[in-house]
Amino acid sequence: MNVYDSDRMADVLRPLGYSLSNKPDDSDMVILNTCHIREKAAEKVYSELGRMNKIKTRKKNHGSNMILAVAGCVAQAEGDEILRRAPFVDLVFGPQAYHKLPEMIARVSRATGAVLNTDFPAQVKFDHLPEVMLGSGVVEGSSAFLTVQEGCDKFCAFCVVPYTRGAEYSRPVSDIIAEARRLADLGVKEVTLLGQNVNSYHGVAIGGTEWGLGRLIREIAEVRGIERIRYMTSYPADMDEELILAHGEIAALMPFLHLPVQSGSDKILKAMNRRHGSDHYRQIVGRLVKARPDIALSSDFIVGFPGEKDSDFDSTMKLVKEVGFIQAYSFKYSPRPGTPAALLNNQISDEVKTERLKILQDELNKQQLVFNKSCVGRTMPVLLDRLGRFNGQMIGRSPYMQPVHLSAPEHLFGTIVNLHIDVAQANSLAGSLEAVNHGKNVA
Repeated sequence: MNVYDSDRMADVLRPLGYSLSNKPDDSDMVILNTCHIREKAAEKVYSELGRMNKIKTRKKNHGSNMILAVAGCVAQAEGDEILRRAPFVDLVFGPQAYHKLPEMIARVSRATGAVLNTDFPAQVKFDHLPEVMLGSGVVEGSSAFLTVQEGCDKFCAFCVVPYTRGAEYSRPVSDIIAEARRLADLGVKEVTLLGQNVNSYHGVAIGGTEWGLGRLIREIAEVRGIERIRYMTSYPADMDEELILAHGEIAALMPFLHLPVQSGSDKILKAMNRRHGSDHYRQIVGRLVKARPDIALSSDFIVGFPGEKDSDFDSTMKLVKEVGFIQAYSFKYSPRPGTPAALLNNQISDEVKTERLKILQDELNKQQLVFNKSCVGRTMPVLLDRLGRFNGQMIGRSPYMQPVHLSAPEHLFGTIVNLHIDVAQANSLAGSLEAVNHGKNVA
């Protein structure tokens, strides 16, 4: 979501004469778009601000100005604290306010003193954003992000998202379809639908009816030029039957789903205020596999949540081994200010969290490697969306989101080709155009 937001900020600034720069030293404006989900990420903001202030001061001494801004979730949660610790910052604004950037820049230009905008505005920011254009960062090769839902009403005990992104909001169906068509016109073949809880989507369609994510995906699949659809991040309890059936019935919907479980312990899931239990999660996975037998899952895990005992961690490991994940994000629990879990007394020591995280990651890494190796010898459709580091090298994404390296002519960039998978590494695959169709190249 932050990648999408950063790209849309660039779109908003482009009519003002701004263009993206590779180096802060050469920039008239620097925006730090921030994440508040982990303590370490938030602290990095202040370290980076110190570095940016040196550049800002150096430019000022040479007679030029640089606007320094902090955006995103740290800005939303700690706006006043940022201005206290870093008074040299010019703009502080939350993720719901970046469509107001031109107005905020004008206010900075007219007056001294920082501008703070961390309200949740009544008007919807999407109504004020320009159309995605060719050259926009939203469109990377033949892949693009498309936000359909924002915010969260779940209030998990460990999470700051409801406080930094606000209440759940679903964009109208007509706006999403129009943006999908626009992306297809720009050459996009794959869209990833984004939302803090994307499968909580309940957008208004023509006639005033309400669509869920499954129905929306069916409509996007009808957009000419869109050949692949993905979505993230999903909330297990919101995996309804319509969405599950879509996985088995819509060819464009990729057989890879990110479905965060967080823990395998029912006691911990309840303490986290998750609305699913471990058996409920297993049942959802079973229904998905029944609908789409070749589907593969990734997930999120938190170890060392307050009160987590060895038996709770053992339940997590049991679930991991039963379900099997081809990729996962796993973290030590990090107390976030203002969340209920941060106030609990039964915090787990860092030593225990570190030990449990290593055990979990060793198993997850093993599962990922086993799955990657199972792909060797198969033929997979791969979307070639990036140029590699070496001459003649290209990188694509398999249906399961694995990076696939190969040698291929540049005219294949942005196309979907059938590749023979030759080699599997821990985090990637290597394939070739040869050995398909009896040695004939496939383009």
